[in-house]
Amino acid sequence: MVSTENSVTLPGFFGEVRRRKVYRVAAAYIIAAGGIIQLASAAFPAWELPNWTFRVLIVCLLMGFPVALMLAWAFDITADGIRVTPDGAASGTHARRNMILLVAAGLILSASAGFFLLPRVAAHKIDRSIAVLPFQNLSDEKENAYFADGVQDDLLTNLSKIGDLKVISRTSVMPYRATQSNAREIGKTLGVGTILEGSVRRIGNRVRVNVQLINVENDQHLWAEDYDRELTDVFAIQSDLAQKIAGELRAKLSPAEKAQIERKPTENSEAYLAFVEGHDLLTRPDRLRTDTEKAEQLFERATRLDPNFAGAFAALGWVEDWMYHTFDPTPARKAKARAAVEEALRLQPDLPEAHLALGFYHYYCERNYQPALEEFAIARKSLPNSADVYLAIGAIQRRQGKWAESTANMEKAASLSPKDAFLLINLADNYRAADDFEHADRLFDRAIEAAPNSVSARTGKAMLAVDLKGDLSEIDKQLAQIPPETASDAEGMVSRAYLLMLQRKFHDAVAILKQLHDTRSDDKPKEYLEGALYTFANDKEHARSAFQRARSILKKTIQEGSDDASRHMMLGMVLAGLGEKNAAIAEGKRAMMLLPESRDALDGPKMTLALAQIYAWTGENDAALELLERSLTTPAGVTVSSLKLDPTWDPLRSDARFQALVDIPQTPGVELSMNCR
Repeated sequence: MVSTENSVTLPGFFGEVRRRKVYRVAAAYIIAAGGIIQLASAAFPAWELPNWTFRVLIVCLLMGFPVALMLAWAFDITADGIRVTPDGAASGTHARRNMILLVAAGLILSASAGFFLLPRVAAHKIDRSIAVLPFQNLSDEKENAYFADGVQDDLLTNLSKIGDLKVISRTSVMPYRATQSNAREIGKTLGVGTILEGSVRRIGNRVRVNVQLINVENDQHLWAEDYDRELTDVFAIQSDLAQKIAGELRAKLSPAEKAQIERKPTENSEAYLAFVEGHDLLTRPDRLRTDTEKAEQLFERATRLDPNFAGAFAALGWVEDWMYHTFDPTPARKAKARAAVEEALRLQPDLPEAHLALGFYHYYCERNYQPALEEFAIARKSLPNSADVYLAIGAIQRRQGKWAESTANMEKAASLSPKDAFLLINLADNYRAADDFEHADRLFDRAIEAAPNSVSARTGKAMLAVDLKGDLSEIDKQLAQIPPETASDAEGMVSRAYLLMLQRKFHDAVAILKQLHDTRSDDKPKEYLEGALYTFANDKEHARSAFQRARSILKKTIQEGSDDASRHMMLGMVLAGLGEKNAAIAEGKRAMMLLPESRDALDGPKMTLALAQIYAWTGENDAALELLERSLTTPAGVTVSSLKLDPTWDPLRSDARFQALVDIPQTPGVELSMNCR
């Protein structure tokens, strides 16, 4: 009797399922739930809902499945409305067993679906970070390499304006040109979830662009696109790509961001190529004078080819700002910077790059920090992924003495551009000023890894070893790694001569300077260093000759209208070398008045240290020692190791008070490198 009853249970169950149309409801529920999940997977990220809300939705749909089966079992939809389904031939015992089987089947199906769905949902969180690698130039003409760079550069610029994305800067992706690294290695190094790689082929007036978006976790292609268009459509291609990539990464795109992306920078392709080439030169690690001047010429060419190219005028203003800041602080240079920035803003008042350039004008040319910060804040709104903006803000904050805030902003910049040697060098200098020397050394190593030929990175690491440990061996190690073509640059040769001076290889250092034939006016003329080297070598005749030439250069630039503190201080040091005590001290004090530590916590301490040198060279030991004692306890000041080694302080070595200073068992902040912003 029992076996007979059990033998009819399952057939009776399936018969009841068919009779009560539970199959139809189950199929309809699964189809509807799948559609809801598909829709939610696209809509929830767009609405910026957290990932857990998607998981909650799936759990609710899974829990609802057994409930839907129970309702389908119990009720029918008829022409007269919803009615209770009449019981069939099954007994009360069979009916209860069938209901239990139905609920169990529903729970098993829901649990099975949850087992496969929920882990995938948890891992489905979109990583909205991307690095756009250099595009491969497939054109037969090698001169089209800059055209391929231009396509990549404009696409990267468009993506960087989307606040919902993290976009790695151009400077940090350029080392991956023709790289053999796989996507996972690149993604780990740059800290991104996706990379975009592509190729460009230009034949006459036709251009073909191919791109692939790759998931760095599994090296799988997420999406790819091909374009074959007229050359005049290249900016439309870049705009379309940026929007499609944003869509693939489910990034929210505001109307303002969309408008920025769709705006063409210029209608003139030759002007844009000149702009791209200039930008490449301006953003190289060492910011060498020769590169900067070439960049200026290229930006000027871009503005001549297209007088309405606002971006080129902004870039021209930026490079003029930098030239004023680093080697030509003259009224003429300041006027050129202001004119270029104003023209960029006249052509396009909302151009963020123009506001960035105006901020640099206030910072570099006027030393007016608050208006500069206000302009940088405007630029940051439309350039949320710009490492330059955060670096600029951090650079001003350290001049204001806000070292912690400065370092935080520079760290943010480094997260957006982790292989930017120039940025890493500046960040290393911040950590040196904060007495975190191990961190600074690691950052110099990162800078060297990013730009192995960088003179600034290698000399910075060598100076760190000298200033903090008195380790002169690092100088030879780093100088040996600088390629001859890089070392022959003017800035590179002066840096080498200075390091050799610390090793007291005075004649070797002079021999390097003799190879330099560029005697252009500068706030740090090589003739001064040459005079100092001859002084240390006790060659008074040649020292006087070099100092006299340096004095002529500096006086000429000051007479032309430059009231730059560093030039007055350099003139004071030259006059001290010539033995003109009163004039030297007067120039040094004037420089201190123009740029006191209270106005500039970065360059102000350099003025203090230079005035101490003037006092030491003119026999004013008390005044020199007072300033040195202060410098030892000042961020960005001198170190004990530097005082022990630098021949600059030889006139003080016989003074017992100087000996007491160099015996101090402490390691305070150090003199920052010449490449700081």
